[in-house]
Amino acid sequence: MSLNKYLDVAPEVAEAIAAGKPVVALESTIISHGMPYPQNVETALNVEKIIRENGAVPATIAVIGGRLKAGCTKEEIEYLGKKGLEVTKASRRDLPVLVARGEDGATTVTTTMIIAHMAGIQVFATGGIGGVHRGAETTMDISADLEELAQTPVMVVCAGAKSILDLGLTLEYLETHGVPVIGYGTKELPAFYTRKSGFSVDYEIDTPEELAAAFHAQRELEFKGGMLVTNPIPEEFSMDADVINKAIDEAVEEAKEQGIHGKATTPFLLAKIKDLTGGDSLDSNIHLVYNNAKLAAKTAAAICALK
Repeated sequence: MSLNKYLDVAPEVAEAIAAGKPVVALESTIISHGMPYPQNVETALNVEKIIRENGAVPATIAVIGGRLKAGCTKEEIEYLGKKGLEVTKASRRDLPVLVARGEDGATTVTTTMIIAHMAGIQVFATGGIGGVHRGAETTMDISADLEELAQTPVMVVCAGAKSILDLGLTLEYLETHGVPVIGYGTKELPAFYTRKSGFSVDYEIDTPEELAAAFHAQRELEFKGGMLVTNPIPEEFSMDADVINKAIDEAVEEAKEQGIHGKATTPFLLAKIKDLTGGDSLDSNIHLVYNNAKLAAKTAAAICALK
């Protein structure tokens, strides 16, 4: 485990890691920027509960008062949920300044991977990853999540990439950087709100044990990057592709008109899509996160069993 002087590992998390027990990292952007209070806090606590029920220890990750937290208390989760958008959405570039100033940060996929790896946590459950934005050939708007997956050895379990992105270019970028993209029980990349995207993943794997074996082999080979596991949203919560794509197109158009770009893009688009779908997209978002937490916990347990 890293002895980084800015890192606080929660006692329960530290004990589990030391004992070789399964731990699953969770991000905090979904709490502060992903949904309104108190739904954000309820969802975060439910995700932790699901991880426990499936045999692992949850470690919600955040930056609080300039400290990198690997494992948050219920009170800290409540604090992040109430502060909401006031909390900085923290990517890799933000960490040095937040730490130096003693400020708060909600961790994205990128920073959750960084802090999880520092603490010795190998598996991370999230909603969806960032990727190559539409029009990136002129804007160069590419999420730092992809670069982190290329260099940080953490397995990320997600429901694919949101179809607000250019999914084809996102897959190309991951391939160029040698990141394995696994479909859990599917040969097709899930598109977050829907189970299908029309794009193929690298491999289909059907059990947590097989996922664990692939990740273990990647570590034994001493490859430096991570692994992306894409887990389709459960059928009953999957949205109609035409409905969600129409909402996405409208939201993307509005973002363009308002000149919204960079890290403000995704929160704006998600809020807009929620309004356009009458809240259905938020419900889908919550259930896909629960589904990913369950798979991540089972896979973390399977990885520990291999050791």
